[in-house]
Amino acid sequence: MAQNINLAIDSRSGFCRSNSTFYSKRNPIPLPRNDSLDVTTFISSRPHNGQVAFIDAGTGRHLTFAELWRAVDSVATCLSDMGIRKGHVVLLLSPNSIFFPIVCLSVMSLGAIITTTNPLNTAAEIGKQIADSKPVLAFTIPLLLPKLAGSKIPIVLLDDHVSGNVGQAKIVTTLQQMMKTEPSGSRVRDRVNQDDTATLLYSSGTTGASKGVVSSHRNLIAMVQTVLSRFNLEEGEQKFICTVPMFHIYGLVAFATGLLASGSTIIVLSKFEMHDMLSAIEKYRATYLPLVPPILVAMVNAADQINKKYDLSSLHTALSGGAPLSKEVIEGFIEKYPNVKILQGYGLTESTGIGASTDSLEESRRYGTAGMLSPSMEAKIVDPDSGKALTVNQTGELWLRGPSIMKVDRLKELIKYKGYQVPPAELEALLLTHPEILDAAVIPFPDKDVGQFPMAYVVRKPGCNLSESALMDFVAKQVAPYKRIRKVAFIASIPKNASGKILRKDLIKLATSKL
Repeated sequence: MAQNINLAIDSRSGFCRSNSTFYSKRNPIPLPRNDSLDVTTFISSRPHNGQVAFIDAGTGRHLTFAELWRAVDSVATCLSDMGIRKGHVVLLLSPNSIFFPIVCLSVMSLGAIITTTNPLNTAAEIGKQIADSKPVLAFTIPLLLPKLAGSKIPIVLLDDHVSGNVGQAKIVTTLQQMMKTEPSGSRVRDRVNQDDTATLLYSSGTTGASKGVVSSHRNLIAMVQTVLSRFNLEEGEQKFICTVPMFHIYGLVAFATGLLASGSTIIVLSKFEMHDMLSAIEKYRATYLPLVPPILVAMVNAADQINKKYDLSSLHTALSGGAPLSKEVIEGFIEKYPNVKILQGYGLTESTGIGASTDSLEESRRYGTAGMLSPSMEAKIVDPDSGKALTVNQTGELWLRGPSIMKVDRLKELIKYKGYQVPPAELEALLLTHPEILDAAVIPFPDKDVGQFPMAYVVRKPGCNLSESALMDFVAKQVAPYKRIRKVAFIASIPKNASGKILRKDLIKLATSKL
């Protein structure tokens, strides 16, 4: 990078002592200089030789690139006619679908803002996001309509087939009808700049409920360029299996936007089922398999049966993200699937899914690492108590700076359940609403199948006999399945520091001392 020419940067670590900054050792990514550019236009204008953009693994339906971009134009025309303008927020509540990217790309092409939410979330959790983001329109499927029942937002259905009572839902049209509309070149189009907001994704907050993360078109364009620089996608026809949720930063970054710019084909599974995923690899000759560690662990454990039943010979790369992989898992996978290299990636919603990665098997074998910093990325390791920048091989909070970064300003104490983020503070606040609970703390408990699950330490009020099962049922009724408390310990008091902050490390040590 030009501003670093006179800095003394260590060639091995990328660390510069004069400013305590780590610089990426990868080649910087090229970014467009035209400020008047939205991410949809950027992606659609990239030259490639790809033919099929999406395949629905369940139905076999194909969507070519020509059909995709016509659909995006048609839906954008309809949205414009409905009064959707730059700065308006549009909610998308849906499982994975070949139509998910059409909605995202159409909304962003107008300068409007897409906000996604997890279909597993309860109506109350979705209601909080709606109250915060204030969408003017929602896209969803009939099955999920009850979760928007109290919102009064106009709704577009992704499916033409509506069965049963839709209640008070204000359904204005369907996506299929919008896609049949003739695109209009004369529609109202606000000038969209790279610094305008493109997405509003909700990332688990450490001090309470999820917080909206604002990402710009510039952030997403930088992410697209980083994704394309990471993989050599020009050689032959590349096909990616999409098992990870598109509402999550990992799915949105890779499948709803980034990989389209390369001409790759995305094979979409509406939900994860091991058999469906493996069958899709075999049927469509997939080459890349992005996944989260629990799926990879399951593939290692069932490798003998899998290799007998499915032809995975087309697969050459597995991409793992969401949580770190152990040495045992990496080596186990390499042994069972010797023709598939395994790569890892680290990123946050706040960094548009970009941060660090291992881009070769050799890099992945540096066990315990998230890889090298992504192109054009800078980092500091900072002592969270003193704010002092640290040097090589020291432990602290990771600060990132780069073209894909929004504002990252909070130390995360998150539980990673199957790659999903669970904020302890949200569960603690919920537990404290129980009439028999005096105090509570929630920690991550290690588990080889799911990574971590939420464990609660609870102080009961005097004279109360709240049971473990009653407490877990109380929480389960109010949160999405991945946030449920799965282990409880009753304790005399919650350890805290002088300022009242929960000493989670002490509780984690206590919980894991018997393992």
